[in-house]
Amino acid sequence: MGVDGQTGKRREEEVLKGLAAGIIGGLVASWTMNQFQALWSKLSEDDRKSKKGGEGQDATVKAATAISEGVFDHNLTKSEKKVAGPTVHYAMGATSGAVYGAMAEIMPSVTLGAGLPFGTAVRVGADEAAVPALGLSKSPTEVPLSKHAYALASHFVYGLTTEIVRRAVRKAL
Repeated sequence: MGVDGQTGKRREEEVLKGLAAGIIGGLVASWTMNQFQALWSKLSEDDRKSKKGGEGQDATVKAATAISEGVFDHNLTKSEKKVAGPTVHYAMGATSGAVYGAMAEIMPSVTLGAGLPFGTAVRVGADEAAVPALGLSKSPTEVPLSKHAYALASHFVYGLTTEIVRRAVRKAL
């Protein structure tokens, strides 16, 4: 194999390493984001009030329900929803992390800002655009500013954690 073939293969291996590091980073960041949200909820009177008001299922449970019904023609039970919601959350976190990790190999400038721009992009692309467009949440204009701040802070935690873990795992590979 010529020099160009080896260079291409090496590049592909680097991207795969970045992808793997991104998946691990996204999974750890999803867990960390959950911990941050739990702490925020304990400290936030508004969040306690909204939970008592029973705003309904979150978007991850709605997405899992839609997939289960649309693809598998299966209505999720209450216990299945308890597993399916977090599964969707972690799948989204891992997938976003995978894309980020691969992109970090191709275009290292995406890592500027310690993952905060990445977390913001996930927030805007998923929570502000895709999730409402799919009917899984209210329109962003119907959501109080405090919820936007909570979601943005959560995604800052997600992005920062993804970058820290991705970088550490990538060095280990």
